[in-house]
Amino acid sequence: MADAHDGQHDVAAQIRTDIIKGRLEPGAKLREVALAERYEVSRIPIREALRALEADGLVESRKYSGSVVAPSPADDAEDLFEIRIVLESATAKRAARRAAGLSASGEHDVRWSEIRAEINEILEAGDAVIDQERFEDLAVLNMRFHFAIAELSGSLSFVSLLRQISGKIEWLYSLNLMRRGPQAWPEHREIIAAIDAGQVDRAAEAMARHVRRSRGSYFATMFDPSR
Repeated sequence: MADAHDGQHDVAAQIRTDIIKGRLEPGAKLREVALAERYEVSRIPIREALRALEADGLVESRKYSGSVVAPSPADDAEDLFEIRIVLESATAKRAARRAAGLSASGEHDVRWSEIRAEINEILEAGDAVIDQERFEDLAVLNMRFHFAIAELSGSLSFVSLLRQISGKIEWLYSLNLMRRGPQAWPEHREIIAAIDAGQVDRAAEAMARHVRRSRGSYFATMFDPSR
């Protein structure tokens, strides 16, 4: 069973990457047989991968067409950014409140420590890919960072809500990767520093500002004919 699960995860990640990078274009039909041949797996992991990607908003199931690549998130970009500002500033605020509580009580939370260690690894990995100009790797790392902040908040609802739009967030991020990626990455350290210090309002504002800057950069890029 573990091997089957790993295979499903791997093929879902491959299809996800191909959608985000434009190798599978919006509206393209996703036939199980063709995908099984393309990714050299059976139809079962393909079917499960498509269900997972539909939950992420990257695939749509249509009554007469079967599964197709979802429309580009560019049409919903403004709404997605507005949702992110509210949702992610709330996750940062709650994470900072938890940090303050742990500091005041002197309690050691094993899961908190694990997530914080993971965040450090993510930040270092992002620094490395920027230094090496492998900017395409930032999309996945960026999403991992934001998920980790949601996990620090301790709210299953926040994690679930973020997961529902994570595919489209990563897709939008990839559309503006070269321009925004290297600029945005250092802002993550400001966010986590505020959380670590238990500064609730500062953490929320740092996250909201981070997303607003991404929104501004995205729309500047989309409407810049020289991009």
